[in-house]
Amino acid sequence: MADPTVTPETRRTLVRLLRAAYPHDRFPDGPYERCADAILEQAGASLWHRIALTQGVESLDARAGTSFVGLDDDTAYKLLLQIEDAEFFKFIRAIAVVTLYDDAETLRILGYEGPAYEKGGYLHRGFDDLDWLPTPRVEEYDGPDQLAEVAEHDKPATMGGNR
Repeated sequence: MADPTVTPETRRTLVRLLRAAYPHDRFPDGPYERCADAILEQAGASLWHRIALTQGVESLDARAGTSFVGLDDDTAYKLLLQIEDAEFFKFIRAIAVVTLYDDAETLRILGYEGPAYEKGGYLHRGFDDLDWLPTPRVEEYDGPDQLAEVAEHDKPATMGGNR
């Protein structure tokens, strides 16, 4: 943590907030903790952000009527919906959306193999690997065997300008 005035409880609250705002059952604590650290580092660089963070965390506990950390997922999420337009939450969201989903552990869990350029591109490395989509329903065309005729004036011009 960059700012020595930030308490361990503030960090725990941030981690809990991040888990409630970006819930992923498969994510361990690591990505959320690193994201919270990035938020704390950014807050440490700016007095305005530090004040917004301190007041925001205090307001979470006040709104909850108890420690925000102890709230169940549904209650925590509903409380966050109430503050989604607050500057405090906008500050956190601006950092979290990038930091959480750019974390190496998160990318590995989500199955992202990394940039393909160094490995020759995607053409022969999963370009058509759509195992995450349902199998498409392929149907044969059962219409007439002969297609409609095209009027002579609608046919494309041939070489030499003849129709």
